[in-house]
Amino acid sequence: MGCFECCIKCLGGIPYASLIATILLYAGVALFCGCGHEALSGTVTILQTYFEMARTAGDTLDVFTMIDIFKYVIYGIAAAFFVYGILLMVEGFFTTGAIKDLYGDFKITTCGRCVSAWFIMLTYLFMLAWLGVTAFTSLPVYMYFNLWTICRNTTLVEGANLCLDLRQFGIVTIGEEKKICTVSENFLRMCESTELNMTFHLFIVALAGAGAAVIAMVHYLMVLSANWAYVKDACRMQKYEDIKSKEEQELHDIHSTRSKERLNAYT
Repeated sequence: MGCFECCIKCLGGIPYASLIATILLYAGVALFCGCGHEALSGTVTILQTYFEMARTAGDTLDVFTMIDIFKYVIYGIAAAFFVYGILLMVEGFFTTGAIKDLYGDFKITTCGRCVSAWFIMLTYLFMLAWLGVTAFTSLPVYMYFNLWTICRNTTLVEGANLCLDLRQFGIVTIGEEKKICTVSENFLRMCESTELNMTFHLFIVALAGAGAAVIAMVHYLMVLSANWAYVKDACRMQKYEDIKSKEEQELHDIHSTRSKERLNAYT
């Protein structure tokens, strides 16, 4: 086999559908984790600088502790889906024609059928989880959109005193009064700073990344369903070939027995 034929065979064994879904998954997870982490850091800066909030001493669960927890969750998501993408790519390779030619029909169907069913269930659960993450990520986008809109409309409502109270978003308790008004110096400095605009757009990109991860999970479900149908048909074909081979062997044995009986009778 020449070099060109080897290249064609290798290219034919690549699971392109799984490859596209993996690239989309990695891109979505990278955008969500990277931009989400930086957006959370920007949120801490805004709360401490312009809303004059400080970390609570001790083990009290405040907004800063929650942000730290979300950061650790982001680290876990990045590591988990990096490994999961590799596993799905391996599963895609093991259901291609190149691996089938290498290992044979029986091995690819007995192992691949159980693996495909497991990955279909797991991917469906991950798709639901990413839908929840997408919905949750839309909340800070909505909050920053309100704040960003107030900053943009301050010139249109001169003389009006518009305030943004963090209690209405559940960031602080009812007993704490942490609000910022359009007539305050902190509000003007916040609107003129780059932290607000940058954090708002980072959350938007993180939301887009979560949406891309959802699309990747749907793509994976289609790929895995196709792989499931492939290994199921391969299993049925294998059983048919076994039954056919067994019947042919029985017919051959019957024919051989009759030939021996005729030969003995003639002798």
